[in-house]
Amino acid sequence: MSILNEISEYLQKGRAKNVKALVQQALEEGVNPKDILNEGLLSGMTVIGGRFKRNEVFVPEVLVAARALNAGLSILEPKLIEVGNEPIGKAIVGTVQGDLHDIGKNLVVMMLKGAGFDVVDIGIDVAPETFLQKAEEENADIICMSALLTTTMGKMKENIDLLKEKNVRDKYIVMVGGAPVNEEFAEEIGADYYTPDAATAAEVAKRAVTAA
Repeated sequence: MSILNEISEYLQKGRAKNVKALVQQALEEGVNPKDILNEGLLSGMTVIGGRFKRNEVFVPEVLVAARALNAGLSILEPKLIEVGNEPIGKAIVGTVQGDLHDIGKNLVVMMLKGAGFDVVDIGIDVAPETFLQKAEEENADIICMSALLTTTMGKMKENIDLLKEKNVRDKYIVMVGGAPVNEEFAEEIGADYYTPDAATAAEVAKRAVTAA
């Protein structure tokens, strides 16, 4: 088995230490950092994303795989910068104001990273002004909003209204998700995309930036 396949396999099992050691070894053996990223780490996360969508693995397995991904990235990121690896896009991800849930958001962050995005996680209980400010500061392509409570869903509309008010709505692809959110609500508030789970969010985001 090639070292890149090993990285992918260990990542799927959530073995962070092994992933970190193998990424280091691959770099020492002169493997291209982009290949380590795409054929090792990201291919492993893609497999996990597919299994998650098919209910073959659940949140805990995804989170341990994500930890392994981060362990590998901690070694790899400086090398990727050296070789000028361009992310496919930049996403701002946060849970809306008044909502303190973060598991769904964290899964989206991991899946977006796994799809090759540069991701800025702005946390939970995020005010509309902060979403806008961060998106502008970071020159983001996508704004992803999460809500787990019916009482905080309205904040998604406030965020979009603020973007319109500041005449920057067209600059961003706006994606929404979370348990109470659905397609109909997303259309009603003027979001670009609703996705039912983190793996789909990453697929849709990838398609959206490629089409943009």
